Amino acid sequence: MMIRGIRGATTVEQDTDKDITAKTTQLIGEMITENDIKPEQVVQILISATSDIHAAFPAKVVRTFDGWQHVPVMCMQEMDVEHGLKKCIRVMMTVQTEKRQDEVRHIYLENAVSLRPDLSLTKKTEL
Repeated sequence: MMIRGIRGATTVEQDTDKDITAKTTQLIGEMITENDIKPEQVVQILISATSDIHAAFPAKVVRTFDGWQHVPVMCMQEMDVEHGLKKCIRVMMTVQTEKRQDEVRHIYLENAVSLRPDLSLTKKTEL
């Protein structure tokens, strides 16, 4: 068993509780599904959001997944880098897994695909 980091990111159209919750639910749901993650495998989840997101805590989404209520989650503010992607939520999920590093599926959705087009599922499925 190895400890691996699974990365993901998405963007929201609007800084609203509804949009933040919906986009974070989609992102974390795809991270779980694509990597076949069970809550007992998760060491921690770190979630950052850019400074233009403040209507809701993206981390609250994790508690809505069945069995994930005891997974440690923390929200923080992303660095405010000039010309950085706006309205962006990033996730680092640390898990125990048998997967090799090249088998881990990182998930980038919406405008966040631009952060790592080399790791996006769209790119992988085209190969």
